[in-house]
Amino acid sequence: MVAAQSFDKGNALYRKGDYKGAVKEYEGILAKKQESAEVYFNLGNAYYKLNQVAPAVFNYEKALLLNPGSRDIEVNLAFAQKMVLDDIKAVPKAGVLNALYNVAGNYQYNNWAWVAVVFSVGVLLLFAGYYFAGSTLLKRIFFVAMFVAALGIVLSVIAAGFVKSYQNAENPAIIFAEVVSVKSEPATDATDAFVLHAGTKVNVVETLENWKKIQLPDDSVGWIDKSALKEIK
Repeated sequence: MVAAQSFDKGNALYRKGDYKGAVKEYEGILAKKQESAEVYFNLGNAYYKLNQVAPAVFNYEKALLLNPGSRDIEVNLAFAQKMVLDDIKAVPKAGVLNALYNVAGNYQYNNWAWVAVVFSVGVLLLFAGYYFAGSTLLKRIFFVAMFVAALGIVLSVIAAGFVKSYQNAENPAIIFAEVVSVKSEPATDATDAFVLHAGTKVNVVETLENWKKIQLPDDSVGWIDKSALKEIK
């Protein structure tokens, strides 16, 4: 009840143009561990209006994690990402698993789960048709269609599991420091490998004390102080 009141108050403040006030209300909800895609989405919108790129991108990513495939979140995230200074081009991944993910990953795992449900309903309807069919030819047609639908269930479930496990293996984070030098080694006196700016999305591949080893979409790697980023998951 309190969360709903804070959410409504945040929305009212947002509509009035008091984006800082809206942020305070939404952040208060999250501080009480009452997260939702709607709260993260609206919080991202408020930070976007305040031109705070890193919090905007971070909260849109959190919203998308809870509501994958949401067109509204994806569109607003794309707008926020245009504010990011770093323009990093992803390198195409080689290998069979990456090739499979390039196909199956076009849809979220929950989308594949719904496809499996649809095929399941189809199997039941086709079985009913097979059971009540009055001729041998119709029974054969229904049987073959039922087999194809059953195969669709299996493939959809496999695709859902594959996409989920692939995504779970990633540990994305957003750079929050305005400018940060990424080191070649986990040491403050190490050589600078490259520089990143607020809002850039990276993948955390290793943690060593106060250091995080990160990888970029172009496969560049380096070490960064953990205080310079926030992990999405």
